[in-house]
Amino acid sequence: MTHFDVLVIGTGSGNSIINHRFDGLRVAIAEEDRFGGTCLNAGCIPTKMYVYPATRAEEAADSSAVNLSTSYGSADWPALRDRIFARIDAIEADGRAYRTERQENVTVFPEHVRFTGPHSLVTASGREITADRIVIAAGSAPVVPEIPGLDPARVDAPDSPFHTSRTIMRLDSQPESVLILGSGFISAEFGHIFSGLGTRTVVAIRGDRMLPGADAAIRDRFTAEFSARHDVRPGVEAASVRVLDDGRVEVAFRATGRVPGAEVPAPLVVERVLFATGRAPASAGLSPQAAGIDTRADGRIAVDEYLRVLADGAPVPGVFALGDISSPHQLKHVANHEARVVKANLVADLDAGAPGGAPASALTPVNHKGVPAAVFSSPQVAHVGMTEEEARAAGHDVVVGTRDYGGVAYGWAMEDTTGFVKVVADRSSRLLLGAHLMGPEASMIIQPLIQAIAFDQPADEVAKGQYWIHPALPEVVENALLDLDLR
Repeated sequence: MTHFDVLVIGTGSGNSIINHRFDGLRVAIAEEDRFGGTCLNAGCIPTKMYVYPATRAEEAADSSAVNLSTSYGSADWPALRDRIFARIDAIEADGRAYRTERQENVTVFPEHVRFTGPHSLVTASGREITADRIVIAAGSAPVVPEIPGLDPARVDAPDSPFHTSRTIMRLDSQPESVLILGSGFISAEFGHIFSGLGTRTVVAIRGDRMLPGADAAIRDRFTAEFSARHDVRPGVEAASVRVLDDGRVEVAFRATGRVPGAEVPAPLVVERVLFATGRAPASAGLSPQAAGIDTRADGRIAVDEYLRVLADGAPVPGVFALGDISSPHQLKHVANHEARVVKANLVADLDAGAPGGAPASALTPVNHKGVPAAVFSSPQVAHVGMTEEEARAAGHDVVVGTRDYGGVAYGWAMEDTTGFVKVVADRSSRLLLGAHLMGPEASMIIQPLIQAIAFDQPADEVAKGQYWIHPALPEVVENALLDLDLR
């Protein structure tokens, strides 16, 4: 049995915790997959590197709205893929080499680990390890639905037509056709990527609208616009799959019952099937029950406000968790924030001496106020804070402001007819409660609204207390704030 002062499970945001402060300690890192986590290797970064050319391709395919005659031919998929992953794989390799070759006090276990007790684990190869302090940052994994005819072992396997985001971007050639199952942000982004680049793309959704959990106005308008640009089949799910002799997949459908009168498509034959049906915390494989660790109903590791892991409702001395495995927000920027919190609290715990010795007064609480997110699809979506429905349910005196992109000069320049900004505020406090945007560069122009929520800036002061560059696109944000009736 090998003992360490600190063990970090996972090399996404958790990998950023170990710095010079830990040079005098025996540190272990367990990573069974690629260094860098989902964001670097199969999530945020490579998808956006595909989204950008897909958006350029979509614009080139039809620029008649701005009096241009342009067209889109095809993508050099192998070159596109290699440009993206040459950069990403180099970062992954350098991160691994740094920990394994250039840090004498760090031991890397390139394999799966699971708990055998609160401070003890065993690796997949049978090696037993213990640690005084542990950071659980193992992230999440794609959810694959149970479908008759589908062997789960074939999903993401070499030469398989069944994929999650882990493998769909590393294909040797651009698929001629893709079926995407799911209605969330992963489905929306990959639907845009493949359709924009010229792949025949079908998106099957179980309900009547895309983007579950978004504000109702966003769901309605995004679904309408996305469906106008993409082949969306609402109210259905895969009833069975069958791999044909030529390697393609025949998919049969059935109604979910969630959309009255939903049209059930005839069986569809596609080259690839992408499961974009959500992600689940990768907690079960860690055997948290062997350590007595509490888990939430959805499988997340239970933590307190200081991100200390809980057992029977009390903190486990010296054990912390962060990111998708414990957080209510599956977002990289949230995981990065939580990593900073865990680092501060881990250092405080080390300074206290015995694991768990740091008093609450020495610890930093997590801050999940005003968590923003964006969907890099076509159209683009961004949001922060409460939906209108949530604000009303919480008892706020709700006031709403809405403005279309087409109502400002830059929107005229783009000939945009669908983009809009919706802001939700409390009339009595004048504070912004939420913001919901759809349209070009939504993820960028939302930033002043994120700041307003983060720092409790009254909505009318944000609108009137600063200059807004004319005729830049953020004027639509200004006008939405001015539309709020805060009298």
